[in-house]
Parts: sequence; structure tokens; C-alpha cells
Amino acid sequence: MPLNDIAIARLAPAGHTSGANTQLTVDPTGAAVVIDFFAKAILDGLGYQVRAGTITTPLVGDVAITDTAAEYCVDTATGMVIIPVCNNISVRAGTGTAHEFAIKSVATVSSAGTAFVLLPLRSGGDAASLTARVSAAGGVTVTAELATTTLRHWSYSQQAVMTTGQVIIPDWEPLRPPVLNAARCLYVQIAAATTGPSYYASMDVLQFSAANLGR
Repeated sequence: MPLNDIAIARLAPAGHTSGANTQLTVDPTGAAVVIDFFAKAILDGLGYQVRAGTITTPLVGDVAITDTAAEYCVDTATGMVIIPVCNNISVRAGTGTAHEFAIKSVATVSSAGTAFVLLPLRSGGDAASLTARVSAAGGVTVTAELATTTLRHWSYSQQAVMTTGQVIIPDWEPLRPPVLNAARCLYVQIAAATTGPSYYASMDVLQFSAANLGR
């Protein structure tokens, strides 16, 4: 008689090969095992981080947000895809006014700034195919912003001087993140008038080949 097997219980990795037929995995109780897309990508070694500043040496942002100037970025080339997971900006000293932070992307890679070797989110993971730059005070050069070519993903602004005890949480964790393929630059701007903010920051991204996503 025909079988209606739809799943197999596993206590250890299955050891499948690419293209092999598999069944749905369930735990010993029979419950289906479902994993978050972001977590699975990181387990597969596809997650990376660019960071700016250290505990002893924070970076200082730009004086007034400026077109073509960014603090850090991640670049990809034809055949590769960036999916941003999260971005954190921790302001250490915000004595300037008119604070503005923004995350944007454009279809041209960055052209100047100090190269940064992306850190794998899976310890001991492979080196990234993506590239990155980090340079304080708007030292990363990106393509000029245009309404017809630049995607705006997130922004924060505050007109007053930041005061003692004031708490701001300029984090970005997109529920439906952009999928940036081909030649692209995903960049972050951090600035204020009169005095650039002192900060620490980081951005986590997923790296895929276009073929992985059927692009």
C-alpha cells in the first residue's frame, strides 16, 4: 500500500548533498522544525558585519549631513546580493545640533574611504565576497543622491542638543529588508551641525549570490 510519509525525525544533522531528495524535518515529538531565514543564512556562513569605532576610540561623524559623504558602507558587485539585517548607532557624545542619521543605497559602489574587512557573524566563517569601507567625518565617498536612483531605507533626526540622561535608540531592524543586487552601495550617514557626534556603530548584512535567490 502507498505510504504517506511526510517527515522524518532527526537527532543529528542529515548530511544531505546538494540536489538530494529530502523530507521535512521534525523533532522527536513530531513537531515541525522551522528556522528563521536570517538565522539559517548566518548558520550557513552568509552573515557579515561592518563596524565603526572601538570602546577606546569612537569615531566622530560629519559636520552637517553632506551629499556623497558617508561614515561606512558595504559594496556588492554583479552576481552578488546584499540583504541588510540590522544597523546600530550608539552616540557617545552628541553636543552638536540638528543631528541627522540615514541609511541609503545607490546603484554604484563607493569610490573612496578606508577599506574594512567584513567580520563573519558565524565564528570562523569564510571571508566575505562583499567589500566595505569605514572613514570618520564623512570620509567614505559615495555617489550623489538623486530621487531617481537612491533608495532611502531609514533615517533619524533631532534638532536639539542631546542632554544628560537623554536616551535615543537609533536602531534599524527591517521587517521587510531591501534586496540589493548587482553593483550596489549600502551606506550610512551620521552627522550634526556645529560638532559631529562621537559614536560607535555596526551593520549586519547577509551575502548571497544572485543564483542563490534565483535572481
